[in-house]
Formats: sequence, structure tokens, C-alpha cells
Amino acid sequence: MGLFSAIGRRFRSFRRYNQILRVFVKYGFEDIVSHMIETGRYKWIRKLIPRTTRKRAKLHSKWEKMRLLCEELGPTFVKFGQILSNRADLLPQELITEFSKLQDNVPPFSGEVARQVLEKELKKSVDILFASFEPEPFASASMAQVHKAILNNGEKLAIKIQRPNIQPMIVEDIKVMYTVAGILERRFPSIKAFDPQGLVRNFEESILKELDFIHESINAQRFYHNLVNDPKSVGTSCPKIYQEYTTDKVLTMEFVQGTKISLYDELMAKGHDRNKIAEKLATSYIKQVFEYGFFHADLHPGNILVKENGDLAFLDFGLMGSIMQRDIEMFGRLFVSVKDKDVKKIIRSLMQMSGEFTVKNMHDLEYAINEFVNSYSVTSIHKNEMSRVLLELRDIIVKYGLSVPSHFFLLARSMVTVEGVVHNLNPDLDLLELARPYMRRVVAKKFNPIAWGKKIFNTLYEFGAHMEDFPRDLKNAIRRINSGQISVNLNHQGIDPMVHTINRVTKQIVSAVLATGLIVGSVMVMRYRIGPVWKGYSVFGTAGIILAAIIVLGMLRDIWKGDHDPSYTGWKR
Repeated sequence: MGLFSAIGRRFRSFRRYNQILRVFVKYGFEDIVSHMIETGRYKWIRKLIPRTTRKRAKLHSKWEKMRLLCEELGPTFVKFGQILSNRADLLPQELITEFSKLQDNVPPFSGEVARQVLEKELKKSVDILFASFEPEPFASASMAQVHKAILNNGEKLAIKIQRPNIQPMIVEDIKVMYTVAGILERRFPSIKAFDPQGLVRNFEESILKELDFIHESINAQRFYHNLVNDPKSVGTSCPKIYQEYTTDKVLTMEFVQGTKISLYDELMAKGHDRNKIAEKLATSYIKQVFEYGFFHADLHPGNILVKENGDLAFLDFGLMGSIMQRDIEMFGRLFVSVKDKDVKKIIRSLMQMSGEFTVKNMHDLEYAINEFVNSYSVTSIHKNEMSRVLLELRDIIVKYGLSVPSHFFLLARSMVTVEGVVHNLNPDLDLLELARPYMRRVVAKKFNPIAWGKKIFNTLYEFGAHMEDFPRDLKNAIRRINSGQISVNLNHQGIDPMVHTINRVTKQIVSAVLATGLIVGSVMVMRYRIGPVWKGYSVFGTAGIILAAIIVLGMLRDIWKGDHDPSYTGWKR
């Protein structure tokens, strides 16, 4: 059975690989396909695709075709494109714009199948678990769909059920991605700098987490506790998670009734104030970033509901961002410095964030930052957008080779989404001015005397602990030295070329002595015609002369090459 299942898996991989090749050819990426397969098999793959189909594909731009290619290849590639849309340090802006448009186009699975998954995961009949269960989903996506249900005590639920067999399909697609990434690295050396296999590895970690609904439930509970434990919460909430009805493939949460935040006419008809909603959303997001250090990274209109009392309810916690306290302080200083037009502080914040303390073109970097600050302060377009600060600084960061934490790009992308929603509600709301007091508090917190006292106390405590352990560590080190347990490896960087030269000279001396001996001996043998003799010449004498000539030629070749022997790699270190 193991043999047949292995053959089945290999066949599925082969079939999927060929399907990917056909889609590449369909959208005009024949040059890539021809490099991917050496046998010329892409020529008959090309014949399987109608000419009209390939002609239609030519109507789109290169970047549009890459988006359409991901959509046609299915959920795995759609998710991969969506994650890559955060990597502005790797991809051109045109491709990021297209990848941001990626949509799932997968029909929902039947209510009967959803029921079977529920019963298998929760180990009980749906009729026992719930008073009612709606077989038709009210929301559907590529990896899961959501059904309404009611508990026996009358509580309303929303149950997110993972699409059956989605995980094996994604795992199979990831294997194909690794294969394609490896081929691209070998065939296109310029692509290797972007580490395609590393990108696939990061994607694998991300999507496998997203497939684990336990992980999402933990995100939701963490977000819920941040809101509940905040005494100054601004009228926001998230659904309660029912842990006893949650597994890695089923996520059960409180059903939230509300109006989608983008249905403006309906909001107005129910008496909601658009300006207040915009301020609540902006303030909540600012607090998530600068106070909680844990923010919702996918706040598009479908994930935000307005409840009857005017509170906001956030949904879908599969994509979240986390920021360390140190980075929160740096972001705070960065935005405050931009508002104050302080170029030196902006550069210092970027360098601290990247961990780089030297920049090759510091003068050019200062000029670029100064240009950005001055243009930002006078323009009226996008002036109040925090995302524009990050996006423009992102371009400068990439240009001057600074590295930044991965959440920088996730934060920039989520800010673009939130600001889009906020500005549709209230175009005049100044987000940067709204965030200013929160950023000031973040910066001031670092210089709080109590915080400084705690830091000093902790440092002294750690130093004392190290000093307490120092005599014992020193005694152990001396004992290991005396017992011969410590070995020292020396690698002298300048000695290898010298050793190589000595070896070469020694070889030449030995060769010269040997050639001289052969020549003298051969001449003596030929002089006295020591047999065997052929045509009047001693055979041994003639062979000795020829061998000596070969040795001399080898010596001359070595002398001509000198120290530039390509077989020696020590010079290239």
C-alpha cells in the first residue's frame, strides 16, 4: 500500500507541475517555461492551448498577467501573491499593486460536507451540539466558509469550517513551488539574490499557521483581552471565542450582528455618524499599533461591522501584526520627527530600526530625507496619511540598502487599507494629528523616571548575578585548560599563500634535480651505447632524454604561471 500511495503522490505532483507549465505558457511566459524544462516539452504544451486564448492573454500587461496567473492556479498561489504584496523591498510597485487586487474565486462546499467536517472534528452529532445549524454559508473564501448556528442555551454562533482536503492540496502546491524556485535560481542567476526558496519557506510557515484555526483563535483571544483590559477603550469589540467548540479545522465564535462599514447609506439610515465611526476606527488602530503592539493587519471593509449602538466589531484574525516595545518607540519617534521636520532624528530612527550604524552615501541619504520632509510638509495631497510616510520612507530604505523589520511592510500595507476606509467615511480627518499624542506618550515613556529606575535596578541585578557566577566560571575554565579539554584552532589569513609558494618552489627544485640526473645519466648511456640499441641509439638513453624534456617543460609551465595558479583557491578567500 505504501508503494501505491507513493506512486499516487508522485503522479499528483507531476500532473500539478504540468498544469502550472500550461498556465505559464497561456499567459505568455514561454521564455520562463523553456528554461524550466530542457527537453523542449513546452512546445507540445503550447499546442494544447488555443491560439485565441493566448491572444487574449496578450491584451494584459506583464503585471496583470502575473496576477491572473496566480488566480488561475488556485488558492495557494493567490495567498502567495497576497503575502508577496507586502514585500516592497523585493518586488516592483506595479506588481505589488496587481497582487493587492488578488481575489479568491472558489465556490462554497455543500452544507452536508460542512456538517460532516463538524461532526468529525467535534466528535459529536451536530443535532446534539447545537439547537440549530444553517447548512448554507453566509460567508465563503478559498480556505474556509462560515455558517450560523445556535447553542442549546440560545447563544448565536458563527462557525468557520475549513474546506475539506485543502491542506494536502496546499502542501502539494508548496512542493511544486520549491521545485520551480530551485529551477529559477539555477536558470536565472539574477533571481537568486531574492532567495526564491526562502520566500517559499516563509510562505509555507505563514499559510500553515493560517490553516491552523487554533492559532487564529489565540490571536482573537489576545486581541479581545487587549480591548477588555483597556480602561480607555474607544467603543470597539471582537467576537468571543468558544474554545470547547474549536479545533485546528473548526473555529467557533460569537455571532456579531452589524452593518458593513462600507454601506454608507444604510449607516446613515440607522442614525450613525460617519465622522464618529471614522474617528473610532482610526483611534482604535492607532492604539493597536502604539499601545498594544498587536494590530489587525487586514482591516478591509468586510472585516469591520458597525453595531446598533455605534461600536465597531472586528472580524477575521488570521493575519495579525506584532511589534516589540523597542520598535513601537522607534515608530513613534519616526512619525514625530517627520511632523517636526527633523531630518537627523529621522535618519537616526531608520538606522536604529535597521541595526545599521554606517551608511555608504550618508550625504545622499540626508538629501533624500530632506527632500521628502519638505515635499510632505507643503503638499495637500495625502498630507494626513501616515501610510504615505512609511511608503515614501520605504522607497528610500530600499534604495540605500537599509534593512528593516518584516512587520514594517505589513504595517505600511495595513495602514493603507485602514486609511482608505477612514477617508471614505471622513476625508478631512487628520490621522497623523490624531496619532500625535499617542506617539508623544510612547516617546516620553522611555524617559519616565520610574521606567529608568526599573531599568537601572534590572541592570544592576543582572550584573550582580554575573559577578556571583564569575569565580565559579573562571575556576571551571582553568580546570579545563589544565586537563587539556580546551583546544585552540588558529587560522592565519596570510600564511596559506606563503605555504603554497614554498610547495611550488620545492616541487620545482625536486623536478630540476631529477631532470638534471636524467639528462646526465641518459647522455652517459648513449655515449657508451648501452643496449638495447635501436638504429644506433640506446633505447634507455633516448627514453631518459624524452622524460627529462617533459619534466623541464612542466617546470617552465609552472614558472610562467607563477603565483597565479587557477587551481589554487587560497587567493580568492
